[in-house]
Amino acid sequence: MTVPTGLTSGTWSFDPAHSEVGFSVRHAGISKVRGSFKDVDASLAVGSSLEDSAITVTIKTASFSSGDENRDGHVKSADFFDVEQFPEMTFVSTSHAGSGESYTITGDLTIRGITKSVTLEADFNGVAVDPFGTTRAGVSASTTISRKDFGLTWNAALEAGGVLVGDKVTISIEAEFVAPVAATV
Repeated sequence: MTVPTGLTSGTWSFDPAHSEVGFSVRHAGISKVRGSFKDVDASLAVGSSLEDSAITVTIKTASFSSGDENRDGHVKSADFFDVEQFPEMTFVSTSHAGSGESYTITGDLTIRGITKSVTLEADFNGVAVDPFGTTRAGVSASTTISRKDFGLTWNAALEAGGVLVGDKVTISIEAEFVAPVAATV
């Protein structure tokens, strides 16, 4: 399968200033809480075909932020991410499929030392040259995982029934990559 139009071969670097890795999870069965990670590094190695291409992502778990210091501290604790013992989570793609704007990216997601295969539904948003002459590519992707599959099992029962934190976590990614230097000339 061919790579998306405009992506040149080489390693595209992640632009954290124009990207976000976030998630949402049901809280008390009535609303969703959102959070994001501020320290993310990724690379997009584009080969001559989709099969020859790869995406790798490393996220510092201590960079989690939800806008509430108490919640952030709890999520960073051993009850959830245990950032002292597991300072990083990673994603390494294993296969890619699709064409045009719609793709699936399957890979190994590791959280708390537990690795599971996940598939992201991805939209290739195109390639553009910014006003400074830098070639950029954009990707939006999402998936839903079971947090229990990754050892994130802490919870509290609610008086009326149910639990405080839902099991299903939706991961949302907005990523911008910068072309290899040779491709911007």
